[in-house]
Amino acid sequence: MTLPVWALAAAVFVPVALAAWLWRSRAEAARLKRRLRSAGSELENLQLAFSRFAPDPVVERVIAEGISHHGEKMEVTALFADVAGFTALAEKLPPDVLLRILNGYFERMTRAIRDHRGHVATLIGDGMLALFGALEPNPWQANDAAQAALAMRRALDDYNAELRNEGLPELVIGIGLHRDVGIGGLVGSHDRMEFAIVGRTVNLASRVQDLTREHDADVIVTDEVARELDPRFQLRALPRTRVKGVDEPLVVFALDAFDG
Repeated sequence: MTLPVWALAAAVFVPVALAAWLWRSRAEAARLKRRLRSAGSELENLQLAFSRFAPDPVVERVIAEGISHHGEKMEVTALFADVAGFTALAEKLPPDVLLRILNGYFERMTRAIRDHRGHVATLIGDGMLALFGALEPNPWQANDAAQAALAMRRALDDYNAELRNEGLPELVIGIGLHRDVGIGGLVGSHDRMEFAIVGRTVNLASRVQDLTREHDADVIVTDEVARELDPRFQLRALPRTRVKGVDEPLVVFALDAFDG
């Protein structure tokens, strides 16, 4: 039996057309897969870049909900650290050496802070601000901040030993801790935003850090922090001191050690 011409044509055309459709479908699927992989990689790189300016929980919240300007009231412990005599040091050292010393310092201090559930909110020249309890409720935030301060002291001792071996000047730092209620959220303009705590918490931690020179103590905490600390922390009462922006003299303590 001889098949009609149209049947023979169909028998040849249909498989060829089906093969062509399958090839195009696979090619399109492969193209989409490459685009998804590229988009995922770009999103991951963007998230990594963003995480340099805001903590991971904030980045994840922005990705899920978009940028929100709504603040949230929260109790936080602020840690402010500053290098003593840095301006004079900067005038003596070559720029590349100065930056290497400073970056090595920040690397070690940041590690000590992160190891105790804090995050570095901002760097201001040779100063740094770290927050505890800002990203999630943390009833032990004062203890974490105090442990971080002691870890920073130990890390600086090790770093100074390295600097000494290289014939480079050692660093001296002062650290101030204060706990209070503030407003946390993304602050800034459309061009630049960062996660910040608005209120007197940060300012007072900075003022307390300034007292480290006056009282010859490298770590000083306010009474609001001291009341929340584990009794195993060794505190030394310091003279009440007036600071700018506060009506009453501050009750402050030097943080010497932890018996544990």
